[in-house]
Amino acid sequence: MKWLAPAVLIALAACRDGASTPDAAATARATVPLTIVSGGKRHAFAVEVAKTPEAQQRGLMFRTGIAADGGMLFAPYPAGGGGAQVASFWMKNTPSALDVIFIRPDRTIANIEADTLPFSEVPVSSSEPVTAVLELRGGRAAELGIAPGDRVEW
Repeated sequence: MKWLAPAVLIALAACRDGASTPDAAATARATVPLTIVSGGKRHAFAVEVAKTPEAQQRGLMFRTGIAADGGMLFAPYPAGGGGAQVASFWMKNTPSALDVIFIRPDRTIANIEADTLPFSEVPVSSSEPVTAVLELRGGRAAELGIAPGDRVEW
């Protein structure tokens, strides 16, 4: 039931932010470099970092047109620390399919929930305790051959 608490927080954020729309700042968000090392290949991304509870609750809600090399990193997860835990996300108010990549404390990928269903309230969860989560454009992990066990650097 640990997934229920983050889901409730996200639901509360969705209610509070339900009337929000993308603004001019959406195109000028700060990003950090992130690399996934997979099968000897290095895949480079420029991702936003959701560090605060508010940023993690909002995530990529209401966003469309996620860049092929873009996404959002939730690190540390959960915001404020607390160590590794099973993470759970849903796609309520998220119009874009996402690949949700769950990252272990050693920065290897635990599991990937690929091509999540937009606007779904069905939770997608990590297969084990994690300390970070990465969201990429839906289908991107498969396109690049990214898989559990691959290393994530940021």
